Amino acid sequence: MERKRETKTGELIRRFKYNKSAVFGLVIVLVLVLCAILANYIAPNNPTPSPPELFNSLKPGFWSEDGIKGMPLGTDALGRCVLSRILYGARVSLSAGFVAVGIAMLLGITFGVTAGYYGGRVDAVIMRMVDIMFAFPALLLAIVIVTVIGQGLSKAMVAIGIVYAPQMARIIRSSVLYIKEMEYIEVQKAIGSSNWRVIFRHVLPNSMAPVIVYGTLMLATAILDCAALGFLGLGAQPPTPEWGAMLSKSYSYIVSGAWWAATFPGIAILFSVLGLNLLGDGLRDILDPRLKT
Repeated sequence: MERKRETKTGELIRRFKYNKSAVFGLVIVLVLVLCAILANYIAPNNPTPSPPELFNSLKPGFWSEDGIKGMPLGTDALGRCVLSRILYGARVSLSAGFVAVGIAMLLGITFGVTAGYYGGRVDAVIMRMVDIMFAFPALLLAIVIVTVIGQGLSKAMVAIGIVYAPQMARIIRSSVLYIKEMEYIEVQKAIGSSNWRVIFRHVLPNSMAPVIVYGTLMLATAILDCAALGFLGLGAQPPTPEWGAMLSKSYSYIVSGAWWAATFPGIAILFSVLGLNLLGDGLRDILDPRLKT
């Protein structure tokens, strides 16, 4: 009996299931996404009580006999539930990362496809602009942009998106340079297809695999940079529960023994970056045709 031929999608799913690190990364990401979506239902307390409950300031959690009931991970300096703020912070931090990467992909794909497909002077001008942006450290450039356009979470997302756009442009440009020389592209041009049709129907769809992989890896870095801007006071502003801002307001209490106020937001950042990096590495291994067995 002839074996049923495996579809391309089925092959990718099969290879993904056998990649344990990618599966583990996906589980972490899904847990974080569910925490963000269901924060209203699973958070035990209001993350931003008004007025602050200062009488509960820096109370330990379940690990201590003096732990405060109903707040398993203790409280911060303003008496707010650390667990609730982490859960709501997942919504803020993940949204910031997705929006920043979305901006980077929109700008990067636009300039990368334009440079790669049209070439010549257009390519030279765009790539020189990209080289200029690469001359600056990403986080430093993001700080400069935020300083110019103003502080706040939305401004931080725009800044990080702009900073990462050149990286995305380079990635997709390299794919476009290869794909536009393929025979089926020449056939489309020969039958009179417009450049827009060739780009959107053939070049762009076949260039997206490395963009998806790199975008996943970039998402981890974007979350980390959003947290860094929040830590510096340039991102999310109080009382918004954002992981980086929580670290900024709590790290000084570690020396006084209230380690939990900064440790648990740090662990949340660690797991989000770990999960996204494992998922991105797994997708790269799965989608790279040179690694097929």
